[in-house]
Amino acid sequence: MEPVEKPRIITLPRIYDPRGNLTFTQNGDGRIPFKIERVYWTYDVPAGEQRGGHSHHESKELLVAISGSFNVNLYDGKEWHTFHLNRPFEGLYIPAGYWRTLDNFASGSVCMVLTSTLFCEEDYVREFDDYLKIVADD
Repeated sequence: MEPVEKPRIITLPRIYDPRGNLTFTQNGDGRIPFKIERVYWTYDVPAGEQRGGHSHHESKELLVAISGSFNVNLYDGKEWHTFHLNRPFEGLYIPAGYWRTLDNFASGSVCMVLTSTLFCEEDYVREFDDYLKIVADD
């Protein structure tokens, strides 16, 4: 399950307007490298708390800080990489196979997640020790 693809920041379109800007994405526009099957968001994360703490066998994700800011920490089985998200027109693409944690949430932050699969508990690796065993077997 060692990741083949690399995570990367994807810039989404921005439509500037003095009344307020607009950012969007849609299936088939070529920006997101998967068909969107599910969208969810986390918010009201208490100070000092961490989210995530899992990996996916199949699901790919795009995380967007639609409000506020937070860190996304990714582990590929060899090294950690940290991305600071704070722009609603940029998303972090996370291929399957990366362990992820989210922390350092600013007050009022909202993390929107677009996924390539519907929710399926079997797709999750929820224990870090299990993840380490999986990547060691590759």
